[in-house]
Amino acid sequence: MDERRYEIAIVGAGPAGLTAALYAGRALKRTLLLESGLPGGELLNTEDVEDYPGFDRITGPELATRMTDHALAFGAELVAARVTAIVPQDDGFKRIELEEGEPYYARAVIVTAGGQPRKLGIPGEEELAGHGVSYCAVCDGAFFKGQHLAVVGGGDAALEEAVFLTRYASQVTVVHRRDQFRAQPLLVERARQNGRVDFLMDAVVEEVLGDGSRVRGLRLRRGDGRVEELEVGGVFIFVGFLPNTGLISDHAEHDAQGYYLTDANMMTSVAGVYAAGDVRAQLTRQVTTAVGDATTAALAATKQVEEASPVLPAAV
Repeated sequence: MDERRYEIAIVGAGPAGLTAALYAGRALKRTLLLESGLPGGELLNTEDVEDYPGFDRITGPELATRMTDHALAFGAELVAARVTAIVPQDDGFKRIELEEGEPYYARAVIVTAGGQPRKLGIPGEEELAGHGVSYCAVCDGAFFKGQHLAVVGGGDAALEEAVFLTRYASQVTVVHRRDQFRAQPLLVERARQNGRVDFLMDAVVEEVLGDGSRVRGLRLRRGDGRVEELEVGGVFIFVGFLPNTGLISDHAEHDAQGYYLTDANMMTSVAGVYAAGDVRAQLTRQVTTAVGDATTAALAATKQVEEASPVLPAAV
């Protein structure tokens, strides 16, 4: 048997990828799990998880460790590698190309590659990244003890991270371009009840201000056209997510935001390629939905592999 050929390959080892690896391994399929970083995905940047069944509260890294250990216990092989392309072959296998090294091959591929934080694309953002501009409160919050911080965004992540940052910051101002939040009402209420969180609504950030080595403020445009500055020592940006959906060489159908469209079995428009978690178009982006999608994808991929052939072909 060719050591680089697998029955099921999974690209990305966040909650969705780890769950897919668990189910594929339990089905006794030769399973490859590819991850360019540490297993766990966004869980590694989440301090507390309190909406995952069975745990009133668990840290993100602890849940990531448990899920990783569980997946690998059933035989999935974890390989550190960055995938650059998934190319369907005439023999039904998919060639999985890597940034470095020889490609792998799999009869079915499940893409659970997550994505990257969306950037504002304004002056000062890129120049001051790592010098007061951040996209991860858990990673960087402790560097800003006693400072006034800004959080840009109006979704769940923005409100959750704003509250988290109050353990370090003297004050956290949530800046949102609309006059209403998109976040869950519970999260909005928690933020409103926190005495160190205030809100600047109907305000668009036009520039991150700084002296080249650190952030000193934001230039804002209000809904009535007024331009004003907000003095802060750091800014945390949570304005959305860009899915890593550029991996499939064949055209895979996606929505306007770039998320893969799938059928009920999580298969994309490319036969034998499935998607689960944050790369897939769906209503919510939660650990629970990622896990559910991945379960379906792994079971569907298992069925596909078994119907195709129980034996891997010889190397080409």
